[in-house]
Amino acid sequence: MALTGDLFIASKRVHRDGPGFQAVAASTGAPLEPSFSVATKEDVEAATAAAEAAFPIYSNLPREKRAEFLEAIAEEIDALGETLTERAMQESGLPHARLTGERGRTSGQLRLFAKELRLGEYLRARIDHAIPDRQPAPKPDLRLRMIPVGPVVVFGASNFPLAFSVAGGDTASALAAGCPVIVKGHSAHPGTSELVAGAIERAVARTGMPAGVFSLINGAGNEVGSALVSHPVVKAVGFTGSRGGGTALMKLAASRPVPIPVYAEMSSINPVFLLPAALESRAEALGKAYIGSLTMGAGQFCTNPGLVLALESPALDRFLAAATEAVSGAAAQTMLTPGILKAYEQGVARWAAAPGLNQVAQGQEGSASCGRAALFTMTGADFIADPSHAEEVFGAASLLVRCATIEELLKVVSLLEGQLTATLHLDDADTEVAAQLLPLLERLAGRILANGWPTGVEVTDAQVHGGPFPSTADGRSTSVGTLAIDRFLRPVAYQDLPAALLPADLRDGDAGIPRRIDGKPTL
Repeated sequence: MALTGDLFIASKRVHRDGPGFQAVAASTGAPLEPSFSVATKEDVEAATAAAEAAFPIYSNLPREKRAEFLEAIAEEIDALGETLTERAMQESGLPHARLTGERGRTSGQLRLFAKELRLGEYLRARIDHAIPDRQPAPKPDLRLRMIPVGPVVVFGASNFPLAFSVAGGDTASALAAGCPVIVKGHSAHPGTSELVAGAIERAVARTGMPAGVFSLINGAGNEVGSALVSHPVVKAVGFTGSRGGGTALMKLAASRPVPIPVYAEMSSINPVFLLPAALESRAEALGKAYIGSLTMGAGQFCTNPGLVLALESPALDRFLAAATEAVSGAAAQTMLTPGILKAYEQGVARWAAAPGLNQVAQGQEGSASCGRAALFTMTGADFIADPSHAEEVFGAASLLVRCATIEELLKVVSLLEGQLTATLHLDDADTEVAAQLLPLLERLAGRILANGWPTGVEVTDAQVHGGPFPSTADGRSTSVGTLAIDRFLRPVAYQDLPAALLPADLRDGDAGIPRRIDGKPTL
């Protein structure tokens, strides 16, 4: 399937002459064909105008029609097969098995949102019937449902070229909500983005969706993204990337005449707690598994275990010895882009030069495109004196904080910023200590794990992939799981509206969806 380098505006291919840009092979730095078009201001206007024109049509389609559209996208992505995986491997350096799984996750979450549409629970439908003779004043008839907010801009992520990019979770949940989507493609994997955009284009045609329901536009700098976020037609933004990038978009969105929400997933070090009994019983196994999680995908996961906390003990020494051996034997791995590799190496160098930090292990050397795993330690007292080291170094680098007492460990926890995850390794004898930690972790993180590792995010109804700032811009939201649809909805109440004007899901009789009627949940 030949790539053209075209933009997709209102689901149609558009070519732009003039200076373009090329992807590079992550493993070698060699340029990859073709040259990709850079969107103009006119392209931004065309895409936003088409999205605005599509919104009243698409948002009012029957839920079944939107579900069929999502399933059609999934089918078209599945049909790309190895063509998609191989291009993503070239552009990202990620291995075949990882990208095959990510391709399945991408189509799987589209199907999950199709299921959510058919269930209708996301509408939060409520009906409170009138009581005309209530004293001292009549009670009006009130009915509520959630409606889509309007066109949404989604920024493709560097580290997930499929599951968090063109047809990823942000796009899937926005389309499910009834919002047209304009994707700002990531410049590191434009060929992968074009292949997926083509799949959406075909799904639009197959299911008869309005053309403006989807656009993909590219631009190597910040100009195109800024123009999209600033455009008055756009009503919300989904972003996965750096803290600097996310906060810049938040400021831009807040400075508009009409501010809009930016749902940004940004920075997390995902603390792991090794409780005493668990550490005593399986220190060596935990040390090896920890480094396996740390080095997975060259450490380029937002849920990477970048911080470990434990109490001083001989068992902790055994854990560190096993972890040190595992890091020392870890092969260097290709990182996503030269810029990400450079930032990683700078972060490791910054830690290595910092007072109080001790580098205990480094992974094996590799080619110029590869990052080496790195493991550091420091005491709880030194961390409390300078908690600035609790920063994300995006890659396979992690810090072990050795605490003298449980009180010192709790103080360290109190100094941490918001996180996507927090993990407890515990045995039955650790229950009392865990009970002390749990209330703190509930305030700290969006997902709390026991006896596992945070890398890997299961896409289910009950998943939360979000957390307090700076892990996300809004800790009340999630970007994974069916609750992700809530980001692109808002409530509307209808008071004393004639039955003929009410949305079908709010009329009396069996609507076929879960509803709360006069305070009682019903099916």
